[in-house]
Amino acid sequence: MSAVRFGLIGYGAWGTHHARAIASLAEAELVTIAARSRESRDRAVADHPRARVYADYRDMLSLEEIDVADVVLPSHLHHAVASDVLRSGRHLLLEKPMALSLDQCDELIRLAREKKRILAVGHELRHSSLWGKVKELIVSGAIGEPLYALIELWRRPYRLGSDGWRYDINRVGSWILEEPIHFFDLARWYFSAAGEPVNVYATANSKQPDHPELQDNFSAVIHFPGGRYALASQTLAGWEHHQLVKVTGTAGAIVAAWGGSTDRTFEPSFKLIVMRGDRVEELPITKPSGEVYELVDEIASVVRAVRDGTPVACSGEDGRWAVAMCLAAQQSVATGRPAAIDRG
Repeated sequence: MSAVRFGLIGYGAWGTHHARAIASLAEAELVTIAARSRESRDRAVADHPRARVYADYRDMLSLEEIDVADVVLPSHLHHAVASDVLRSGRHLLLEKPMALSLDQCDELIRLAREKKRILAVGHELRHSSLWGKVKELIVSGAIGEPLYALIELWRRPYRLGSDGWRYDINRVGSWILEEPIHFFDLARWYFSAAGEPVNVYATANSKQPDHPELQDNFSAVIHFPGGRYALASQTLAGWEHHQLVKVTGTAGAIVAAWGGSTDRTFEPSFKLIVMRGDRVEELPITKPSGEVYELVDEIASVVRAVRDGTPVACSGEDGRWAVAMCLAAQQSVATGRPAAIDRG
């Protein structure tokens, strides 16, 4: 069976990892790369000499025979570029956040349905051997009915991004959309049996008096049906990268922890502990956990979806829910009151 042909749009810091992941899979082929800057294009040529490199992604879409376009660009560009990809008839893997508004998310979902194309959104934590094992334990009933979850991150400040886009609120949209969006997605995933989230009550502050919109510290309570709730919390005023998940249920509890010098380390530490009844045990995680590893599994899942119709781990509808939760959280931060989540 021939390899699924990928075109990569964006070759910044995270784009290089997407390229590595595609190239590592025998069932995928990195055919072409589009990058805006000369520096990025030169690096792409050096890293992947067999891939044809373009300055304009539209030329790539016009000239190349590819099955999937993988879009790894600053957030404000997601909607326009993803729309062009879907209109060209290619399947789409789109980095999170899916878009900066729900109208844009809805348009991408409509386009994917109209063109009968796959729309996968890059919430790679769903592919994690660690965070995924938490989901497996919940689904298996290991802790009874889940009632409470804490998803917490302590990390160093964000990278600036190309041209400083991540620190420009007009281009990043909101820092809640930048990384806490992963935690909202995990919370919804973990509590899926309870039903869709109802509302969010959030607060945040900034260590930069002249940039209050760049919220270094953020916490949100996400309410689900039946009184269940999750707390998602993050600080960018720490160091390294350390994530913690705790879930308690009617018959047990789970603690999962991940740590590394950066979020993209290839040498993380991680562990998973579960309490069932009065028995506490550490469960082995034999496959490395971390976004650099999960990305490979994410690409592989898109390959399977293209080849045999296997559902992707995070669909356009899932991506829209994550954006809706983040936008509700931002509204709550602004008003100081709980905000309802737009269900579409």
